[in-house]
Amino acid sequence: MELLGGWLEAGGPIIVILAALALSSLALIVGKAFQLAGTLNGQARREAAVEAWRAGDQETTTEALADGRRPADRVLATAMAGLDAGLDRDAVREDVERHGNAELEHLRRHLRTLEVIATVSPLLGLLGTVLGLIQSLQGLEMAGGSANASVLAGGIWQALLTTAVGLLVAIPAAIAASLMAARVDHVGHGIEDSVARLMVAARDIPGRRAQS
Repeated sequence: MELLGGWLEAGGPIIVILAALALSSLALIVGKAFQLAGTLNGQARREAAVEAWRAGDQETTTEALADGRRPADRVLATAMAGLDAGLDRDAVREDVERHGNAELEHLRRHLRTLEVIATVSPLLGLLGTVLGLIQSLQGLEMAGGSANASVLAGGIWQALLTTAVGLLVAIPAAIAASLMAARVDHVGHGIEDSVARLMVAARDIPGRRAQS
């Protein structure tokens, strides 16, 4: 705690801002991690649901998609409902695209904020360093050049502290934003794959399902 207090005192308001960004970033990373956990699971259950739907086994289909916790499950259930209602496949595709985009947009929420934190934090750190160096040089000038090397070095390390903290905030935020964006992309691919399987199944049984 003393070290943290020393950093806050040495870095001034820039360090306080970076600390607030660090806490915000941590909260976003934890929240998104919980939200995205398990979103890629259930592929086997969705495949089983499509096969059951093809066979007209409504009970098994419903059981396979019952929890509806995953975006792909919800989009697939929407597509099945549209086909069962007699909609043509073009209309179902449009409905699926709309629902799928809404699901992915929900998963992407706040990722942009993480990206902004990753971009802004090093710049704030650099700003703090520049301001710190200016202050140190002003102090050296006021001392008439009589300041010793240890005093000058102390001013420089305090100035560089904000750059280091800025990078410490930015790097985890950038990594998390990249990994989570890739996760969302994989979810999107999973949705496309499940719906494509369903459309193939619908084409195989045009007499009982919606016509193209």
